Amino acid sequence: MAVVVWVVEGTWPACVDAARAHAPEDAEVVLLHVTGHDVADAAHGAFAGLLGRGHPERDPGTRVEHLAAASAESLLQAAAERLGRPCARVERTGRVEREVVAATEGADLLVLARDGDRARLGPHSLGPASRFVVDHAACSLLLVWPEPAPDLTTMPPPPPHHR
Repeated sequence: MAVVVWVVEGTWPACVDAARAHAPEDAEVVLLHVTGHDVADAAHGAFAGLLGRGHPERDPGTRVEHLAAASAESLLQAAAERLGRPCARVERTGRVEREVVAATEGADLLVLARDGDRARLGPHSLGPASRFVVDHAACSLLLVWPEPAPDLTTMPPPPPHHR
């Protein structure tokens, strides 16, 4: 069995704990972190447009890329330590939702956490990237709450025509 655990700042411990609890001991576990390219691209663009003509060595986008890579490595290391068993660590860069879906090719299970409004039950508990992944991943999903799930009384009422 191949299990991909999507490691995201703030919610990764719940995903790693779920993988520890639900993935068989002989599963091949991949810890996946994806860095979006948008922040570094914005820094590159601002520098090129406003500040940096003729001075590529001062481009802050390069520094942002290096900081993002170091942060991702640190996060993957912490996740691997928490998992406590052999695993692969994969860092990808690009459109987050598409990179996650691509990384699940051939996987049997993807573990991910809710990343939207976690104060109440309902569709808004998934952010745009997670919603895309849930809709497009070609494997089974284990969707976890990063903290205890809200009470059932937080569920939105049914639409008026269903009452």
